[in-house]
Amino acid sequence: MANNIKRQLFSGVFYTALAKYSGIIISLVVAGILARLLSPDDFGIVAIATVIIAFFNLFTDMGISPAIIQHKALTKEELSDIFSFTVWTGIGISVLFFASSWIIADYYQSNTLRTLCQLLSVNLFFASATIVPGALFYRNKEFKFIAIRSFVIQISAGAAAVTAALCGAGLYALIINPIVSSILIFVISFQRYPQRLRFTLGLTVLRKIFSYSAYQFLFNVINYFSRNLDKLLIGKYMGMSDLGYYEKSYRLMMLPLQNITQVITPVMHPIFSDFQNDKGKLLSSYERIVRFLAFIGLPLSVLLFFTAEEVTIIIFGNQWMPSVPVFRILSLSVGIQIILSSSGSIFQAAGDTRSLFVCGVFSSVLNVAGILLGIFYFETLTAVASCIVITFTINFIQCYWQMYRVTFRRSAWPFMRQLISPLIISTLIVLALIPMQYVLEGMNIFVTIIAKGIISFIIFGGYIQATHEYDIIGKVRSIMCKRK
Repeated sequence: MANNIKRQLFSGVFYTALAKYSGIIISLVVAGILARLLSPDDFGIVAIATVIIAFFNLFTDMGISPAIIQHKALTKEELSDIFSFTVWTGIGISVLFFASSWIIADYYQSNTLRTLCQLLSVNLFFASATIVPGALFYRNKEFKFIAIRSFVIQISAGAAAVTAALCGAGLYALIINPIVSSILIFVISFQRYPQRLRFTLGLTVLRKIFSYSAYQFLFNVINYFSRNLDKLLIGKYMGMSDLGYYEKSYRLMMLPLQNITQVITPVMHPIFSDFQNDKGKLLSSYERIVRFLAFIGLPLSVLLFFTAEEVTIIIFGNQWMPSVPVFRILSLSVGIQIILSSSGSIFQAAGDTRSLFVCGVFSSVLNVAGILLGIFYFETLTAVASCIVITFTINFIQCYWQMYRVTFRRSAWPFMRQLISPLIISTLIVLALIPMQYVLEGMNIFVTIIAKGIISFIIFGGYIQATHEYDIIGKVRSIMCKRK
């Protein structure tokens, strides 16, 4: 059984990683081109539109997707009823968002924002209509097909965005990618898993999954405000330019987070939901994942802190230097966020979406307090970033206390034990990079980032080899022998 879990997890992660990392180059190229063609104000306006549509998007899913994954006995008729509900609500939400565009534009005093919101309203319909067929991919563990679909869409949407930017579309090029992506995802998904559309809201089947999806939906709402209130308030009270710099810093911080966790976490719930009745097996399997994520996330957080300037300039250009101090502070939270982002899948697999909701409420209240303090008391972007890092750290502690003491009713010591070695290796990297920061000062940024990266990887590799975390030398020898 354990081997089966390992095989499924590896297969899922492999194909998800293949799709995800094939798109990194595309996303970086698009981001680099647009950052050099557009102003911080442009990115600030688009950031506001993106944040607001994300709120409306919460009401398209309402926790239905994870509920479909969890409830494996749903019939075709029941799935058709759910699909009908998502389509009709999607139409309603799209119209509501379109109509709200005038209010949103008036609040932020931007006619351009109104146009952006109106164009993006189409995304809400397609996102809603994709919920059922999209969830079936994960429930049936079709990770290979998901990877192929993702790769095709990334290529197509990325090419469209770059073409639009080079043709002078301006800030509208920033919304080409999400619009094209949402349409293509729906077309491909619906072709794979076609659903019958009925003139009904399917309330009977919704009541069947409500107890599970309700807390998931409430968590999503709470998590939205926790993650996005900073952008909404910065755009209003500190200006669009400051929001543009902050948004770039936040995006850089999220880049490794998304490209690591989004490879693993989408796979976790579909696989671990098979063991929802064996919480001991579920927890022991998860602790191995925590150790893996900690070994990646904590050293990476250190490396990003010491290479913040180089990363910002290389990706976005010199004009985005005001983003560096903010990014440097936010990078301190990358490690714990990488670990924390996997917790939701375990709450879902254990059927304890109530605890997931509780964690979301705690996180939201804490983050809102920190954001308000940073914006209205300290009134600087670096203060906002510092407050966010502190709240993430406290939320991390609360979340895993909730998971071990409430969901699994066990001691949290096995979890803490998984973090000891990653913390040691991170400390060693810090001790090595502090003097290098001064030695390499004033040198070419490509030289400095390569030097810091090499030193970090040498320390990382040496530690895991010396502590027998992973036999790198043995693996290399094995590969060489096979080639001979």
